[in-house]
Amino acid sequence: MTLDPVHYDGIAQLARRIDHGADERDRRAFAETVWTEFLEPLRSDDRTILAPVDERARRLVDCETVALREREFPTQHGLDAGTINPTTFKNGLVIDIAQAAMSATPSDLELHRSRTTVMTVHSNDETMTVDEEWRSFDEGFSRSRAVKVPPLPRFAEGVVHALALYLAESKHALEHAPAVSDLLVLDGPLYPRGLLRWADQHPDLSDFLLEDPRPTTVLENYVRLVERFVDRGVPLVGFVKNPATRVVTRTLKENRDVDVSVPWADDAALFTRLLERGEYVDDADGDRWERDTTSLSYTNWFRSRGGVDGPLSADGDALGVARRLDPSAYEVTFFVVYDPRDDLLYRIEAPYAFTRDTETRERLTMQLLQDVAIAHGPPTIVEKADELARISRPEKRSLRDTLETQFDTTHRRSYDDHRWDDGWSATSG
Repeated sequence: MTLDPVHYDGIAQLARRIDHGADERDRRAFAETVWTEFLEPLRSDDRTILAPVDERARRLVDCETVALREREFPTQHGLDAGTINPTTFKNGLVIDIAQAAMSATPSDLELHRSRTTVMTVHSNDETMTVDEEWRSFDEGFSRSRAVKVPPLPRFAEGVVHALALYLAESKHALEHAPAVSDLLVLDGPLYPRGLLRWADQHPDLSDFLLEDPRPTTVLENYVRLVERFVDRGVPLVGFVKNPATRVVTRTLKENRDVDVSVPWADDAALFTRLLERGEYVDDADGDRWERDTTSLSYTNWFRSRGGVDGPLSADGDALGVARRLDPSAYEVTFFVVYDPRDDLLYRIEAPYAFTRDTETRERLTMQLLQDVAIAHGPPTIVEKADELARISRPEKRSLRDTLETQFDTTHRRSYDDHRWDDGWSATSG
């Protein structure tokens, strides 16, 4: 049933009751102030949490020009993991299943065939047991493991999801690291951001993070992955499609020297304002912002030590994981690129071990800019990995049926399950 015109107008009229605060021109001007006065470096409680790797700068590159340039890395590999999303069964089990896959350009069919599959299981029944050994399947091309999660009723779904996703991804990356000869692009952040965020959410999750070996083991996999690629001199990056960090905006809000309100919901909104190019033009309704869509715009690389990037900073504790290299080598560095064709911002992360070298930093920058320009979005190698790892909705329903038969139970349905009639209200990771 659609809205009647009178009802639509009534809803639209609500906007007239809202004064949205500062003028858009003022917000753009304040973004410029943040850029020039607060990011070189950004400090909080006398600690540097964001600083340029080189000079602070905003740059442009023509989309067509960068698309046609010679590739910096002849071959690329991508990595992603998909899940069925947490499912609660009537017998008390909470389960998620993740599978990780690696893509390659040029294609490598045997590599594409390989999977790492992890099932995480939560139950309040202490008599429940799980065989946690790794097993191979598909003629040895793939392997799988089941993992029991300790009782954490309030956070069961989040924990089974994060552990399945990051364990599958990190183990698959380590297993196939030797196949990567030029560049590895992770679909998502460099480190398991969802897991690292637990320390800030609730004491129960913080205690689990510090006391249970499984989360630490997962983080250790990523640390070892960085070390392995540094030893081989092969760079790796994380391509974040939906950056939602709040390090800059949160710090500005807490900074008493900033005497105006901070209007952006997150750092991505701020960087979008800083990188969007265009001009105000006159039309019938007054001034209108017209965006220039011919060029990608991007920032310099920054070293990040705030928020969830803190534990892997030079002065962080890495949650107790031993680091073989100088601690600064593991620090998260990033740059952001804005694609005006779709009005989207992406964040590219890499370990400081690679980006402290000027030549490597420039090669990574140009390669990722070229990828975005050609794909009109995330790099093709990332989308290819996503396709390999994705578990489709029909496959999710089939897996649910199989699990129901195996456990002689049914999954706990909600009204949304009934309403949408597919049993799965969420999408794959």
